[in-house]
Amino acid sequence: MLTLADVLEAVTNIRPTMAMPVITDTVIDSRQVIPGCIFVAIQGERVDGHDFIQDVFQQGASFALIEHDITGPFTCVDLRTITDVNAIIEITLPICLRVENTLAALQKIARYWRRKLEIRVVGITGSVGKSTSKEVIAEVLSERYRTLKSPGNLNNEIGLPLTILKLGSSYERAVLEMGFYVPGEIAFLCDIALPHIGVVTNIGTVHAERAGSQKAIAEGKSELVQALPSAPDGVAILNFDDPLVRAMAEKTNARVFFYGLNPAADLWADQIESLGLEGVQFRLHFRNETLHIKVPMIGQHSVHTAMRAAAVGLAEELNWQEIINGLHSGHAQLRLMAVRSESGALLLDDTYNASPESSLSALNLLADLDGRKLAVLGDMLELGQYEQQGHEMVGVRAAQVSDHLITIGERSRIIAQAARRAGMKANRIYEFENVNEAITFLEGFLTSRDVVLVKGSHDMRMDRIVAALEMPE
Repeated sequence: MLTLADVLEAVTNIRPTMAMPVITDTVIDSRQVIPGCIFVAIQGERVDGHDFIQDVFQQGASFALIEHDITGPFTCVDLRTITDVNAIIEITLPICLRVENTLAALQKIARYWRRKLEIRVVGITGSVGKSTSKEVIAEVLSERYRTLKSPGNLNNEIGLPLTILKLGSSYERAVLEMGFYVPGEIAFLCDIALPHIGVVTNIGTVHAERAGSQKAIAEGKSELVQALPSAPDGVAILNFDDPLVRAMAEKTNARVFFYGLNPAADLWADQIESLGLEGVQFRLHFRNETLHIKVPMIGQHSVHTAMRAAAVGLAEELNWQEIINGLHSGHAQLRLMAVRSESGALLLDDTYNASPESSLSALNLLADLDGRKLAVLGDMLELGQYEQQGHEMVGVRAAQVSDHLITIGERSRIIAQAARRAGMKANRIYEFENVNEAITFLEGFLTSRDVVLVKGSHDMRMDRIVAALEMPE
């Protein structure tokens, strides 16, 4: 378990010779403080963690990392100039530890701690499917190994170090999601996490507004496979069906393991059949083995998720029974949820976020279900140069699979226009400026035989539609 001695050595490069207190957790949110933890005060765009120092100490935190002076009934130690780190043991808790930059200190501590642990790390990146893949991969690995996964979407320069600092010597595997916004970001995260296995889901258009192009996104994502150790210790698990991901095989010294729907892949699937909300079944091929698989994951796109998890299991020497047990586990928290409205309509809540790729997958699921089909779609943000094309693709598919299309937001007008051009009748398309207008319309429109897909980028707050329509418990 992490101790104050580890923190001091990581930050100052001086190892205390005296026994130091154990640190129970590392947090940046004052609401997550537990007794004995260390609070890292980070100055964000809206909130400055330094404003909560008094509160976290009252809640039982033992230490706080700070980067500017704080006054209060506690001692502050400047780690930038300290020469005798052993003297800290004589100071009454709680203690503020002054550093130059708290975020950099957090990352330095995580980098130090990772290198003390004998553990194999799985890193996951890609435009769509990272979080769900992380959940299912962790379920599979947990069949044999004590496994930690990054909670929620803690996949950036703050979240990943916090996850690593939750690791202890009892863990055998860690599954970490790695997000990408700018070049060099994943390389930086890999330098902290030291992954042995790299899983790349796909290269889409999400975040193209910041990254520039799909090619630039692919370059950024490839930093994961470039950081892997050489074969046989390192394994790059790549989506054979995505040409940009497949090309990453040339950029790694790790062993390459392809998965996909093509028999040329190492692990491939065919005879895929969606069972609606009951899951999906398919045939899986690996070397001279063929397995008939049914998993409780929604939509045909879930086959790729299952193959990623199976590939990691194979790389980590699990047998097929362990892999299948992990795939069947009901613990994985999948993003798309199905709930009933007060009218009895089935609401497919896929409101966490949206890209053209994930929206097309969700519409494909809608097509597999019985009933009057409604697609309630909001703007897809951060698409950059792919904004027009991405919304048009979704509009064409919505026209093909839905009986009624409801759009919300300025960009979603492109979806409506594309649907009309694709042959959807104008009287089946409803365009609204905001969520509240859509809620009012849907409250009077839904029937018990409806299946309603609700999807849009997180900032569109499409979750408010589901919350307003959902049948109260």
